[in-house]
Amino acid sequence: MNRGLNTLVGAQFLSAFGDNAILFTVIAMSLQTGGRGAWYIPALQSAFLVAYVTLTPWVGALADRHPKPRVLLAANLVKSLGAVAIFLGVEPLLGYALIGVGAATYGPAKYGIIPELTHTDNLVRANGWVEGATIAAILLGTVGGARLADQSIPVALITVLMIYLVSAAATFLLPQCVARLAEPGVQSAWGNLLEWMKALLGSQRARLILLALSLFWACAATLRVVLVAWAPEVLKSKTASDIADLTFFMAIGIVIGAALVPRLIPLDRVRRTRFSAYLLGTMFLVLATVHDTATARLVLLVIGVCGGIFVVPLNAAIQAIGHGTIGSGSAVAVQNFFQNSAILLSMGLYSVAAAQGMGSVLTILVLGGLVWIMTIMVTLRLPKLPAR
Repeated sequence: MNRGLNTLVGAQFLSAFGDNAILFTVIAMSLQTGGRGAWYIPALQSAFLVAYVTLTPWVGALADRHPKPRVLLAANLVKSLGAVAIFLGVEPLLGYALIGVGAATYGPAKYGIIPELTHTDNLVRANGWVEGATIAAILLGTVGGARLADQSIPVALITVLMIYLVSAAATFLLPQCVARLAEPGVQSAWGNLLEWMKALLGSQRARLILLALSLFWACAATLRVVLVAWAPEVLKSKTASDIADLTFFMAIGIVIGAALVPRLIPLDRVRRTRFSAYLLGTMFLVLATVHDTATARLVLLVIGVCGGIFVVPLNAAIQAIGHGTIGSGSAVAVQNFFQNSAILLSMGLYSVAAAQGMGSVLTILVLGGLVWIMTIMVTLRLPKLPAR
């Protein structure tokens, strides 16, 4: 860790805290007002993710062709506008979609700046700190945001706005890294994205890692939304705070997993992540059988540990491959496109299924089965050679 990485971790923590606090603020608004169907929360997440898919070509180029600290600053200011919109009474789906625009812009710059702040040998450790800060922010943001919102929606929204502005100010402390020059050739943003995809997906290893990451985030995001329906249905939870407390344990687990993984899985041994994926799928299946809060918290803790161990080395592997080929920012943009397309698809399918009456328990069982099936498929095809 150095000053640049410490600053990045702090700014990322604040920005991610705001993203999650405002999500549970809107969930609290929905629970308090009532009248919204089971489709609303997955629709809310979908509104947030649309920008990740549609803006991918532009935000990847933006991260590589401009100083990344300035991109992080602009992204936080856009998020601030979304928080202000919700505070002023704009439909939360629209306000949260604007926050999604800021988050989509933030992602490639956040991950793309890591290789510029540290040596390749330290990428897994640096990613562990960033992921740990992100999940700690999810943990505290969900719990803190839910509790604030249960007491006062306006206070929660103002708090989130202040946090975004502090995160924006922190980016002035980051070193001004050299921007990557635009390359001649394809001018279309979507054309550029297709070129990045072609270059990155030319590696079988990169293809399979992207598939594995997309599966993980689709299942994790869907589980988080399913908990909003599962907790009242199975555990008889009543408030946003009750639901946030469950997410707390899953986030704690991811922080633990992200902290452990540098000692367990170096960059040239990413195949070891399959063991955590198998256990992850098993824990999904176990969760579907749980009927008491204490056991649910324990299972979600284990799910989080498995997730942290799984995702950090794979993120580092993609960054290493991208840094030596198309640029780390562009590689992360391609990664985000696939991951968020998968999440958006899973959210859409769950929203439709929930509207048709599909129960939360059955949804969790399906997620567990998908994790097992896809892990087996990726394991059988993933090369044993180190990432490059």
